[in-house]
Amino acid sequence: METYDVVVLGAGPAGLAAGLEAAKRGGKTLIIERESRPGGILKQCIHDGFGLIEFKEKLSGPEYAERYIRMVRDKNIPIMTSTFATKVLKDKDKFIITLVNSNKGVFEIESKTMILANGCRERTSKQIFIHGSRPSGVYTAGTAQYFINILGYLPCKKCVILGSGDIGLIMARRLTLEGAKVIGVYEAKTTPSGLTRNIVQCLYDYDIPLYLSRTITRIIGDDRVEGVIINEVDENMKPIKGTEKLVECDGVILSVGLIPENEIAESLGIEIDKFTKGPCVDHNFMTLEDGVFSCGNALHVNDLVDYVTESGRYAGERAVVYAKNNIEKNLVKVNMSVNDFLYVVPQYIDITSNNKKVVLYFRSREIRKNVVVQIKYDNKIVFTRKYRVLRPPEMQRIELDLTELKMSKDKDFCIVMKEGQY
Repeated sequence: METYDVVVLGAGPAGLAAGLEAAKRGGKTLIIERESRPGGILKQCIHDGFGLIEFKEKLSGPEYAERYIRMVRDKNIPIMTSTFATKVLKDKDKFIITLVNSNKGVFEIESKTMILANGCRERTSKQIFIHGSRPSGVYTAGTAQYFINILGYLPCKKCVILGSGDIGLIMARRLTLEGAKVIGVYEAKTTPSGLTRNIVQCLYDYDIPLYLSRTITRIIGDDRVEGVIINEVDENMKPIKGTEKLVECDGVILSVGLIPENEIAESLGIEIDKFTKGPCVDHNFMTLEDGVFSCGNALHVNDLVDYVTESGRYAGERAVVYAKNNIEKNLVKVNMSVNDFLYVVPQYIDITSNNKKVVLYFRSREIRKNVVVQIKYDNKIVFTRKYRVLRPPEMQRIELDLTELKMSKDKDFCIVMKEGQY
C-alpha cells in the first residue's frame, strides 16, 4: 500500500496550494481530485478579478488555476484525477483512505495526515422550500455558469435571479452579455449579499434592477418555467400575504448560499462549526481530529480566491510539521459575541504550537459603521483595528504575532467589536 505524509482531498485553489506547500516543505504528497481536471470551480469562472492579492494581477479563473497547476506539475506532485474517496478510517497515527477510479478500481492508500479541501456546494430550490412543480429552467447559479462558459448553451432567454450573492450577480451580467433578459435580482434580506464591487459592476453598469426584501414563493410551469410569484417579506424574511406579484419568465437562477462539503469530516466525527458549517480548526488549520486539516471553502466560504489559497498554503505547511513531529496540542477557545460576529475562524489557538503567527478571518453579523475590533487576552488588549464600515458579505482578515504572549489554558482569548470613532 502506497504511504504518504500528506494526502489532499480536492484540487481546487485550496487543494493545489496545500499540496504545493506540503511538497515544498519536504512532505511526500498526493492530491486527489474527483473531477477529470484540477482547478475546481475556477475552470468555469471566465470573468476577471482573481489574484489581486496573490499575484498582484487581475486574472480570470482559468488563468489563476493554470498558474497553480503549472507550479504543482513543476514540482512533480502527483494529482490523481477522476478519483473519489469513498471511506476514511483512522488507524492509530495514520489514515487508511479508500479510493475508486476507472484505472485501479477500488484501492487503498495510507497517509500520516489528510487535508480536506473539498470546497462547497450550492443550495437548491428544495433546500429553501420554494413551492410549485419541478419544470425545467430552474438552475443554481453555478450550473447556469457551467452551461454557458463550459458547454456553450444559453440556459434561458428571460429569467429572474433569486439571491444577490456574488455568483448570482456575476451570472446576471453574464446572461445579459449573452443576450438573455434578466428581469431582476430578488433578495430576501434588506441588504445585498454580494460584494459592493459586484453590485456596481454586474448590476448597476448593466441597468439590472435589484429588489430587496422580496423572494420567490412559487414557481409556475409544468414542462418549462413560465413564471414565478414574487412576495415582499417582513423583517423575519417571511412572505407578506397580499403582496404576490406574477413575473413571467422562462428561467430561474438561484444564488441562495453555499454549504461547505464535509461528508468526510462528518464520517470521522469531527466537530463542525454551526456558523460556518465547516470543521472547527486551530490556528494551524488542524481540526479537532489530530492529523486532519481543513482549508479553503470547505472550512468557511471565502469572498476572494486569494484567501482560499492562503489557507491552503498554511494547512499544507502545518500538515508537514505534524507528519514529521506528531506534536500534541493544547487548545484555547477564541470567544466571540454572536450578536456582533457572523463567525470567526480559527475557532481555537494551539498554545503549545511553535507557530506564533495567527491569521483570523471574520464576518460581521450586520452592517456596522465606525467600529473598533479588538483582540483581548487575559482581559488585556493585544490588537486593535478601526473600521469605517463592516458588511457581512466582505470577509475581514487579522494577522497576529503571539510571540510575546505567555499563553495558558485558563486565560480568556476573545475578539470583541464595539462602537468607536474611525
